[in-house]
Amino acid sequence: MPTIQLTANQRDALQNFTNEFETLNALADRNRQKIINLLCENLAEGMTVTEITQMMSITQPAVSHHLKILRQAKLVAFKKRGLQSFYYVTLNKPLEKLEQVLYHLRKNIDTF
Repeated sequence: MPTIQLTANQRDALQNFTNEFETLNALADRNRQKIINLLCENLAEGMTVTEITQMMSITQPAVSHHLKILRQAKLVAFKKRGLQSFYYVTLNKPLEKLEQVLYHLRKNIDTF
């Protein structure tokens, strides 16, 4: 099989895509998708870990683990109110970045 040489633009597009694997992996898990949906349904007030756990069929430590992954991918954040942390979605920037990456990937890969 012959080796294909990528142009500089194609290499950049592929590199940008691989840089977003953390976001893509965070969104790939069904439990994290459900957490995102729950948080979207509660945009105004956010949700605590306890509230999320009550709506899920997984344990509190598992919910906390999934929230950590979503935070690392910058898909959710939290605010302290008293002793409790309220989680909320922060999807706009990561999704806008993914849209740009996919646009450039499509634009440059189509030239093969």
